[in-house]
Amino acid sequence: MQHTFARFFPSHLFPRLGVLALCASLLSCGGGGGDGGGPSSGTPPGSVNTPAFVPTTTPVTATQVATGLSNPWGLAFLPDGRMLVTGRLGQLWLLAADGSTRQAISGLPAVTATGGQGGLLDVVVDPSFAVNRRIYLSFSEADAGNASLNGTAVARAELDLGSSSLVGLTVIYQQQPKVASSGHFGSRLVFDNTGRLFVTLGDRQNGDQRGYAQDLSRGNGKVARITTDGQAAPGNPFSGPSAAIWSYGHRNPQGAALHPATGELWTSEHGPQGGDEVNRTLAGLNYGWPVISHGQEYGTTTPVGMGSANAGMEQPASVWETRDGAPWTSGQKSSTAPAGMAFYTGSTGPAHWQGSLFVGALAGQALWRLQLDGNTVVGRERLLVSLGERIRDVRQGPDGRLYLLTDSGRLLRVNA
Repeated sequence: MQHTFARFFPSHLFPRLGVLALCASLLSCGGGGGDGGGPSSGTPPGSVNTPAFVPTTTPVTATQVATGLSNPWGLAFLPDGRMLVTGRLGQLWLLAADGSTRQAISGLPAVTATGGQGGLLDVVVDPSFAVNRRIYLSFSEADAGNASLNGTAVARAELDLGSSSLVGLTVIYQQQPKVASSGHFGSRLVFDNTGRLFVTLGDRQNGDQRGYAQDLSRGNGKVARITTDGQAAPGNPFSGPSAAIWSYGHRNPQGAALHPATGELWTSEHGPQGGDEVNRTLAGLNYGWPVISHGQEYGTTTPVGMGSANAGMEQPASVWETRDGAPWTSGQKSSTAPAGMAFYTGSTGPAHWQGSLFVGALAGQALWRLQLDGNTVVGRERLLVSLGERIRDVRQGPDGRLYLLTDSGRLLRVNA
């Protein structure tokens, strides 16, 4: 093992742990459960439809609810059906339930890296919002002492609907270390069934530092689970400085949703030039990046790290090797770029949609439906391709319908 990791991750990439400490952490904390045992060349998991898959044969369309939203990123519903939408350049809007009106919310945190992938990103409503009026925002935050460094942060505030402002804004969580990069912030927020908050954290796309995703002393390439005060949540798999970490070995998880039956966290993750993933994201497990991936190094057809599998590292529930999900045969791979996602539990859509996972695609410009049998993806299909939209977020509304945010500034309701 030492030889293997030293080959791909020289000790200078891990100045705080070194290769031997990294290997020890992987062996003692990885959690096992991986499909590994060495690189594989078979069909990627969850990428081929099985006989159990039921395709959607009726037309699926979408109705525009609102437009003119500048760089929208996250969507959340208030208990009364009104919606909060974040704008990546530093806006938060409150929309009427039918989208007919909107008002800007003031009192937002300062954001950085808006010329890249940063800015004001996700928004989530406290499970006890009716009592405490709290919402939570994730955003890219500059380092207080060095503006060239930044990282993902989470802030909590009360939403004062009377003054259309946030009150008592407090930063409760900060990704460390901050690095010099404008990419891979991750940044989805999801409450679990115990009122703890999951935060997805990208590896920060900073050259050799992408190896930080395997370093349990750093917050890059992780999923954190925290309390509403920003402390490490009880029941997390690690202790000490790593106590807030839930899982690790992630690249850029930009989608997250709680399974409605099991309460487990599922995430979507951008791969490099192919290899986009959906993961069942469990406590203490290592999801492999950048040691393994189903993608390739940019500009080449060279596999990342060791290839697509390694012992003690998890295989995704589903993998896209190309933009449209078809088998890759020649040339370089391209990304479908999965983003926000939601499990469908509504009653208006086809019966076979029940329990399906819907994932927005950016580069792939579609809404993907993944059909599950237990925790196994038995098939998937592209919907709403004709829209030609980069779908940034997917949420199920109080009316049981799916709502989509697009990079072009539209809020859409799925008609099914």
